[in-house]
Order: sequence, then C-alpha cells, then structure tokens
Amino acid sequence: MTSVRRYKCVICGYIYSPLRGEPHNGIPPGTEFEDLPDTYLCPVCGMEGKGRIGKGGFEEWIPTKYICNVCGYVYDQKRGEPHRGIKPGTPFENLPDDYTCPICALDPKISKVYGKVYKQGFDPLDIP
Repeated sequence: MTSVRRYKCVICGYIYSPLRGEPHNGIPPGTEFEDLPDTYLCPVCGMEGKGRIGKGGFEEWIPTKYICNVCGYVYDQKRGEPHRGIKPGTPFENLPDDYTCPICALDPKISKVYGKVYKQGFDPLDIP
C-alpha cells in the first residue's frame, strides 16, 4: 500500500487529502497537494474569515491514529495490537491487507449488517 501524503493547515487544522480531493471546489479525488493550483486557498479559513491561507500555510501531516467508521475503534500506531501480533510502532499502512477491525470482527451483529470491516473502513484521526 502506498502512503498517502496529506497536508494540514497550520491555522485551522483543516486536512487536505488527495483521496477525497475537494469536488465542491472543482478539485477531483486523486489530486495531489503539489498539483493544486497556485491560487488554492484553505476552504475552512476562508469560510471562517481567518484570511487567505494558501498552499504555503499547509504542512505535511502523517496520521498515527485511525478510526473505524462502523464502531469507533481507534488503531493507535504507538500501541499497535500485540495481542494480534501487531508490534507497537507499526504504521497503519503497513498492516496486512486482510486486517479487520478487532471490535467489529468479534460482534456478530455488526458482522451481519456490515460484513468484515477491513482497512478501507478506517479514516485518519486527528487527535494527539
């Protein structure tokens, strides 16, 4: 799995991800930060009246926590999952492709409705 490069606004904390792009601003999913137009502005700062924060107001952001979109379980790179053989410090991107949420996998009600929740069912979490 290739690592996705995300960027965070240093003023408001908005995170630009090429996975989602900004279709509402004419930026399709898959657009890398480097390929954004020079006129790009932070969509949150502009809406909140904090000024015209351009690409220079962003820094690369590397998430270390990911949250399951179904049950809210948080995978923390620092903690890992030693009981499942995942050593502390293991980046989310390095988890096996067949990695499943440890909570959802054990709950028959969740499995029945959603099936197995794999890595694709997690999103980066921006908390310390």
